[in-house]
Amino acid sequence: MKGLRNGLNRALQVLAGVSFLMMAVLTCWQVFTRYVLGAPSTWSEELVSYLFAWASLLGASLVAGERGHMNIPLLVDRVRPGARRALHVLGEVIALLFSLIILVYGGVQITSLAMGQMTSSLGVAVGVFYIVLPLCGVLNIIYAALNIADICKGKRKEET
Repeated sequence: MKGLRNGLNRALQVLAGVSFLMMAVLTCWQVFTRYVLGAPSTWSEELVSYLFAWASLLGASLVAGERGHMNIPLLVDRVRPGARRALHVLGEVIALLFSLIILVYGGVQITSLAMGQMTSSLGVAVGVFYIVLPLCGVLNIIYAALNIADICKGKRKEET
């Protein structure tokens, strides 16, 4: 399971990093075309906005895998270690259900609906860019399952 987690982490780091690098290059291109050439590049502006969504969602999946998501430890810090472990598992189950219902199910629905709609500048189906929703949902489900297994085995830090 450690190999799966490490492989997913590495792939997400590369994808999020490449998305960020592409956003930086395309934003520089936008500035150049607008102020130097006097003819703004509309396709690059549109692509940057989609890349931002991809980088954000891929980064959020990476954070979920590291159990680095936001939490409020007010209740968890006041209970015994056994109950603390159960609360951490409950949190992962809630994250898993959210990912399954909202990201996977909802993402598949909206992606299929958007396949018939074309982007204004790129001429690509909008659904191609929305595919990141169910993809990240599946990644979050995998990470939640790995986190639950690690929590139950006592391998993951329970304080976070």
